Amino acid sequence: MKTIKVQCPAKINLTLKVVNKREDGFHNIESIMQAINLYDYLEVTVIESDRTKILLEGNSDEIPYDKTNLVYKAANLFLETNNLKNYEIHVFIDKNIPVSAGLAGGSTNAAGIIFALNKIFNNIMDDNGLNNLCAQLGSDLNFCLKGGRAMTRGRGEILEPKEFRELNINLIKPIDLGISAKEAYTSFAEKVQEENNRYLRREFVNDLEWAIIDKYPELQKIRKIYPTAVMTGSGSTYFSTREEFRQEEGYWVKNGLTTVPDGVKIV
Repeated sequence: MKTIKVQCPAKINLTLKVVNKREDGFHNIESIMQAINLYDYLEVTVIESDRTKILLEGNSDEIPYDKTNLVYKAANLFLETNNLKNYEIHVFIDKNIPVSAGLAGGSTNAAGIIFALNKIFNNIMDDNGLNNLCAQLGSDLNFCLKGGRAMTRGRGEILEPKEFRELNINLIKPIDLGISAKEAYTSFAEKVQEENNRYLRREFVNDLEWAIIDKYPELQKIRKIYPTAVMTGSGSTYFSTREEFRQEEGYWVKNGLTTVPDGVKIV
């Protein structure tokens, strides 16, 4: 039996521009992503067994603990890719990153399980192999694996590392509002077809904020009260490097965070 604990950082999109739609239905983007010191933790245990089984549990009632969880999919893909059989994988997810928040909570956990299993199985995969696995599972996993600061292209899987900069990061999110990437990109596709828009795209650092803000008064309120705030990813979290957010009913606030130079790692 082997057990390790992995620290999985959230990310923010300092910029996010949607370039075009791809033939596979996804969108090409150009986005500067940055890891921050808001962490989920995975405790991963591998036991030799007479069967192959993946068991998930955790402290959050907002995520599934079955085959639909990206951690399960990532663990299963790792085992299948490396022809590893007769192992039980037990994962406890200590969740601190809000769900459906544009902070890559699911992606960083999936990158974390891939990283953890590779360590447990004595680095059976090299960096290229790990990156290929990540690219198969989602747009943010490659960045979450490496962390730091990077310009990301394609669906987000093509990384160009950038010089790390230490920044103060403050976050605010409507508690009851989660926005999926699918919803945000669908809204973007619809918005570019409209002739009259209330908001001008060029006024937004994040194209997905421009695409989604009309739908949600909660986001409009944040933008009005905090002019320096920018939505991260597909939302619904906003960040600011300049001003702190006030705690008020209906909003989750986390001030005093910082940027970090790491991706997922053992702790």
